[in-house]
Amino acid sequence: MSEVRYMEKAIEAALQNVISKHGGPFGAIVVKDGKIIGIGRNEVTSSNDPTAHAEVQAIREACKNLNSFQLDGCEIYTSCEPCPMCIGAIYWARPKVVYYACTKEDAAKIGFDDQFIYDQLALPMENRKIPMKQLLPENGDLPFRNWENSHDKIEY
Repeated sequence: MSEVRYMEKAIEAALQNVISKHGGPFGAIVVKDGKIIGIGRNEVTSSNDPTAHAEVQAIREACKNLNSFQLDGCEIYTSCEPCPMCIGAIYWARPKVVYYACTKEDAAKIGFDDQFIYDQLALPMENRKIPMKQLLPENGDLPFRNWENSHDKIEY
């Protein structure tokens, strides 16, 4: 199947999501060695989960199918340029490439504007809309110290 056909599958997932009134107009698929191993649709409103974006859902399914926490050698096709959260998830998953159809500007035109998140990330923490303050009790770093000294850890 060609790259265009895979993208058409991601767009079809997004369209079906809108038609079924299941969630937002976003779909994504993960492909490995020419086989679709993960399909995701935006399920934020239907699952009451703000992290249930199409890319995250597709990554979760693909990783489950691969029995791996990484997407080595995989391609992600998504109906829209990923938001900041999905970009983070994509980098943690480590696919070899991401293809997208619509841009973040296209999404903003229909009410999905992530620019405020990009703007917030560029600010120092003390200037962000949602306060982020360190609160480190005594031994608050104990999990980190244990991880550092563990001989059984699986690094990622």
